[in-house]
Amino acid sequence: MTLSEPQVMGILNVTPDSFYAGSRCDTTDAIEKRVGQMLDEGADMIDIGAYSTRPGAAVVTPNEEKVRLARAMEVIRRVSPHKVTSVDTFRADVAQYAVEQLGIDIINDVSGGTLDSAMFATVARLQVPYILMHMRGTPATMQQLTDYDDVVDDVIADLRAKLETLHGMGVSDVVIDPGFGFAKTVQQNYEMMARLEEFHRLNAPLLVGISRKSMIYKVLDCTPEEALNGTTVLNTVALLAGAHILRVHDVRAAVQARTLVQLINAPRPGAPS
Repeated sequence: MTLSEPQVMGILNVTPDSFYAGSRCDTTDAIEKRVGQMLDEGADMIDIGAYSTRPGAAVVTPNEEKVRLARAMEVIRRVSPHKVTSVDTFRADVAQYAVEQLGIDIINDVSGGTLDSAMFATVARLQVPYILMHMRGTPATMQQLTDYDDVVDDVIADLRAKLETLHGMGVSDVVIDPGFGFAKTVQQNYEMMARLEEFHRLNAPLLVGISRKSMIYKVLDCTPEEALNGTTVLNTVALLAGAHILRVHDVRAAVQARTLVQLINAPRPGAPS
C-alpha cells in the first residue's frame, strides 16, 4: 500500500440498511453507478462493506455477505481492474474468501480482532494489509462502553497491544483507525480529533473515518444527508494532523480538501528546512 501522499478511500456499501441512505447500493446497477462516480471523482481505493455495523442493523449471514461482496467485486474488476480494494468485515472466513477468491487487497476490521478470534491468524496467513480499528463490545452494545480514564491514552494503549500481537505473528503492514463513533461519546470523538497527532506515537499509518457520522450531524442538528460540510471540515483537520487515509462517502470533497492541505504543507523557497 503506497502512502506517499494521503489516500482517499471511497465507501461502497452493498447493503440496504447503512446509516447514510445515499451510500446504499444493493443492486448491480446501483453498484456500477456508485463505483463509476467514485472513480471519476478520484478515489485511490474502494472499501466494500456488505454488513452494516450501525446499531440495530439486520443480521447478515456469512454466505449473504460473500454474495454481496462478489457482486461488488465483479463490477469493480470490470470497470477498473487494478483499483485497490478493501473488505469491511469483522469475520475471518469472509475476509479469507474476499482475499483468496475475489482478489481484494486489504482487510478492514471494525472490531480490531475482538469479534472473531481467528482474524489475526487469518491476516497473518494471508499476509495482506490490515486496518486495525478500535472498538469495544459489538455494534449493538458499544455505546454503553464509553468509560475511559483518558480516551486517547486508553485507545492508543489498546491499539498498541494489538499491534504488538500482530507484529509478533508476522503481520507488518497494519493501518490504525481510532474508531470514531465506535464506543465513544460525541465529546470523546472530538477529544480524539483534537489530539489526533498523538496517534502517531504508534508509528503506523493512520486512517480517519468520520464521514457523515453522528458526531457531526448531532452537533450541527442536521441529518446525515446534510453533514457533508461538517465532514469536510473534520477531514481537513485530520489531514493537517497527518492522517494517511480518509475513509469517505464523498470522494470529490475529500480529494479537494487533500489538494488544498498539500498546498498549505508544501515546502516554500527560502523557508528554513
